[in-house]
Amino acid sequence: MRILVKGAGVAGLTVAWQLYRHGFDVTIKERAEKAGAGASGFAGGMLAPWCERESAEEPVLALGRLAADWWEAALPGHVRRRGTLVVAAGRDAGELDHFAGRTSGWEWLDDAGISALEPDLAGRFRKALFFRQEAHLDPRKALSALTAGLEEGRMRFLFAQTGEADEGRYDRVIDCTGASRIGHMPELRGVRGEMLALETDEVNLSRPVRLLHPRHPVYIVPREKNRFMIGATMIESEDAGPITARSLMELLNAAYALHPAFGEARLIETGAGVRPAFPNNLPRVTDDGRTIHVNGFYRHGFLLAPAMAGEVARRLLAQQKQPERRAS
Repeated sequence: MRILVKGAGVAGLTVAWQLYRHGFDVTIKERAEKAGAGASGFAGGMLAPWCERESAEEPVLALGRLAADWWEAALPGHVRRRGTLVVAAGRDAGELDHFAGRTSGWEWLDDAGISALEPDLAGRFRKALFFRQEAHLDPRKALSALTAGLEEGRMRFLFAQTGEADEGRYDRVIDCTGASRIGHMPELRGVRGEMLALETDEVNLSRPVRLLHPRHPVYIVPREKNRFMIGATMIESEDAGPITARSLMELLNAAYALHPAFGEARLIETGAGVRPAFPNNLPRVTDDGRTIHVNGFYRHGFLLAPAMAGEVARRLLAQQKQPERRAS
């Protein structure tokens, strides 16, 4: 069966990888000039289903708890299993109790416990929640590695390609084009997310840290070379333009609140992307004749893409078996 996967973001690449592992003949078509050029490239890369349960439905935990295993199997060495630390400033300490009441899989830490995990945060917070089972990865490196692995497996990439004239040559089309389907798929809307990247050798963190705040909670994710990703806003908007001044100030203030040394960090990148979402903020796999649509990942792309890719593979494998059942 010849399969065309449209879109080379996290959804398209995980679908392509899953189908490749099952022996399908896969071609990936992307309108940009490289993989991960859309919202996937601005993701935090946190594989944190227990934390996400605070504001998400139960399927996010059920479907996402095996995501770290999937990514580790696909890309050995890319996953960092160091957990997630959740903290709050003194005036917002009640937010930690609320977060604990909405989640599971955590343990309370006092100042000594925080210091043992993250020495640079010693004395800055009186208590924290630690989600030991969670993990994270670098989204851009992961997408690049998936692309390289698919190319080595002789899967074809068609970059900078638009139009549908050639799609009739394929047995099935898997549409993973994300926000471009807004206005074409019922109920699909855009949620704007903004981020920034800081660089400093004055702060060292080993794992993602979530700083709770009643209005704009944020996360700080360590990257290589003394860099940190700070994100992300969630704005009901389909505007994919540059980050706003308000969001920039809020994200910088949050980083400074976590550690004052971020005030002297170098601002090396800002970015914004539109993330597609359905009303319940859960992704869907829908079948429309020859085309299977995979969309609506909201803020859970790297966390839930493996589960959706598995669902696509199950449907196509079942379709392959149907002629055999009719013959018998």
